[in-house]
Amino acid sequence: MKQIIQSFKTGETILEEIPVPQVKRGCLLIQTTRSLVSLGTERMLVEFGKSNYLQKAKQQPDKVKQVLDKMKTDGLLPTVHSVFNKLEEPIPLGYCNVGKVIAVGEGVSGYEVGDRVVSNGPHAEYVCVPKNLVAHIPDNVSDEEAAFTVVGSIGLQGIRLLNPTLGETVVVIGLGLIGLLTAQLLKANGCRVIGSDLDDEKLALAEKWGIIPFNSSKGDVVKFVEEQTGGVGADGVIITASAQTNAIISQAARMSRKRGKIVLVGVVGLNISRAEFYEKELTFQVSCSYGPGRYDENYEQKGIDYPLPYVRWTEQRNFDAVLFALSSGMLQVKEMITEIVPLTEYNRIYGSIGSHKSIASILKYDEKELKEPIHTIELVSNNFKGSKGVIGIIGAGNFTKMTLLPALKNSGAHLKYIASQGGLSSTLLAKKYGFVRSTTDYKEILEDDEVDLVLITTRHNQHAEMVIESLNAGKNVFVEKPLALNEKELERIIEAYRESGKTLTVGFNRRFSPHIEKIKSIVGNAQMNVVATMNAGFIPSNVWVHDMKIGGGRIIGEACHYIDLISYLTGSRVKAVCMNAMGANPEENTDNASILLKMENGSTGVINYFSNGSKAYSKERVEVFSQERTLIMDNFRKTEAFGVKGFKKMKTTMDKGHKNQFRRLIKAVQEGCDALIPFDSIINTTKASFAAIESLKENRWVEVK
Repeated sequence: MKQIIQSFKTGETILEEIPVPQVKRGCLLIQTTRSLVSLGTERMLVEFGKSNYLQKAKQQPDKVKQVLDKMKTDGLLPTVHSVFNKLEEPIPLGYCNVGKVIAVGEGVSGYEVGDRVVSNGPHAEYVCVPKNLVAHIPDNVSDEEAAFTVVGSIGLQGIRLLNPTLGETVVVIGLGLIGLLTAQLLKANGCRVIGSDLDDEKLALAEKWGIIPFNSSKGDVVKFVEEQTGGVGADGVIITASAQTNAIISQAARMSRKRGKIVLVGVVGLNISRAEFYEKELTFQVSCSYGPGRYDENYEQKGIDYPLPYVRWTEQRNFDAVLFALSSGMLQVKEMITEIVPLTEYNRIYGSIGSHKSIASILKYDEKELKEPIHTIELVSNNFKGSKGVIGIIGAGNFTKMTLLPALKNSGAHLKYIASQGGLSSTLLAKKYGFVRSTTDYKEILEDDEVDLVLITTRHNQHAEMVIESLNAGKNVFVEKPLALNEKELERIIEAYRESGKTLTVGFNRRFSPHIEKIKSIVGNAQMNVVATMNAGFIPSNVWVHDMKIGGGRIIGEACHYIDLISYLTGSRVKAVCMNAMGANPEENTDNASILLKMENGSTGVINYFSNGSKAYSKERVEVFSQERTLIMDNFRKTEAFGVKGFKKMKTTMDKGHKNQFRRLIKAVQEGCDALIPFDSIINTTKASFAAIESLKENRWVEVK
């Protein structure tokens, strides 16, 4: 299928060929018939992409600070690589989609194949959209009209925040696409509406719908509003304009009555004059897109709706309200349609989007009779028959892009498949690194006899099942940590592993770092005390890694790195674990904790995993004390020794062992060697991470059996 994307690095707008996504649980798979180009939002993305690096930096000062902080801790080269990889990330354009349902995901009710629906899907021939971001289209509303639903809900949410009553005067500043829709909805709400813009054509259209027009380039809009309101001022102002100037927010304040309300829907400068707001006791609020539920993963991705009596208007219910307004004739949009352009001619819109005078441009999609969706595309022709080290990667997220694929370079691996849920990320990575195929159906990888190594880099809750499936399919397996999220999953993996006769490797890369290997070569198997500190950094509580069912929490999900590392350095299995965490009543998904390890050979380990430290401080530090010797590793860049004859210090660029790990992994698969990490060590590490959580819950030492 085809999808429009925007390159942040080059500014190029591209119509990319990618595989059709699979329908997911809680989602609908939709074949697109129309999509609306939001010229304001999409123009900003395109223009940002076309700007040079200096201009990009000026527009994102917060990102510049993050880069400088990373440079201090990680070094220049890793930071540069990270920044350029980030710039290469494409942005799918579009969020106003109309189409027909072709598949209904598990757990979705109220929709059937063939239903006409709107969604916030992008400009793509097929989209997979969670059920709470989809709404039915009334029969008397055309596809072109329905394409305005999502963008209309943006204006509607601004109105709901303003909460105007019958007869109030409301000014809409900016009569672009959202502004014209907002003004009409205000009229339908019984308001007297003044529309301000610089474009006479848009003003004339607004006047046709009963909106009082004013061209702000030809006079003082503040005085005009005062005249229209008998000197009282506007009851409310909704800003839908897009401009960097601070003048608009000042105008909104000056035209408002005392204790009036201002709602920002667009993007303007926000250098607010305290005096202008203070003297009138003005209320100012920024509207968040389509309404309640936006950016709430429980609502959007998991399909958990808010109870209607308590949250009357959600994203989806706002969609329904706009569709009702279209169906009843309260909202007129046909005259706003400037052009309808075939998807393949998208550059007619995007090629001149910066100077485009269109109000609404609509993309039209091929509506030929549906064929079976293609979930795998071939990018290059290659036959790996008889070869070893043929890989298929399941997962094309940040770890795969930023770490795995760069590390696989020059490893000798044969790159056949890369899979992602949506198909876009896997296709772009496949093109960059020379994979034969991009797919949204990972089971195709398991069914391919040429593939002898599967690499799994998905979200943590998918690891166990995919490991089991891959082992059962007769594949060697690499899985990024953690191996499993609970004992039940782990037992099933153990059973599948024993029956498979294949190797299983977990991404405990730290033990393969030259710094750790150097320390190990010095301390040998002597008893030792190891202190490992991870300055993990803050991650908001609503991010999936904290969800015990999806991410397993950061202790199981990431601190396991250091359990494995200490096992490697000490040459011993973990015997018992005790975990203490910050706070009077710490939860099991805590990310501020100290973990004590008793090793079978008498060594001890301490893991300090903290998220409340400064980002300017090194992220990782390991200290080893043994036989009157001390070795300190700082952030995989520097190792110092004290009391060690013949060795004082080593420095490298940051090297966490990924390249060495994958080079050895591919060699092991190709030559039929043993697994990189003994299976019993992997199991011991995983059980120790579970024991840490159990220890926290029960406030005691927990033996690892």
